[in-house]
Amino acid sequence: MGRFQIMAVTDAAAARVREIVEAREGAMGIRVGVKKGGCAGMEYTIDLVTEPKAGDDHIEHNDAHVWVAPEAALFLLGTQMDFEKTTLRTGFTFHNPNQSSACGCGESVELKPADLKTLAEARAAAAAS
Repeated sequence: MGRFQIMAVTDAAAARVREIVEAREGAMGIRVGVKKGGCAGMEYTIDLVTEPKAGDDHIEHNDAHVWVAPEAALFLLGTQMDFEKTTLRTGFTFHNPNQSSACGCGESVELKPADLKTLAEARAAAAAS
């Protein structure tokens, strides 16, 4: 397996990231973060990456590049990022085990940080493999 990944990216999400990159000059991928906001307390943020920031976690899946902001890593540990088109919305979705509740509109979530000990153990296991 090699390097430990904070977050999994589905094929659908990877395809969407590639579409975004192809449509924007100089884009390399996207950066996922979290910010305080919304009715439940936290919102996911997605920004275009033209130059990766040092310290970001890098995930590559099917030639799509996703970076995770360091301050978001604990909140996103074990999350699966997907992309879906429904009649109501089109966008990235996050299946996050750290999510304790979400607001009705689905735009914001309540997140608790993952256990640092779990993160350290997972990274050590990934480094060893």
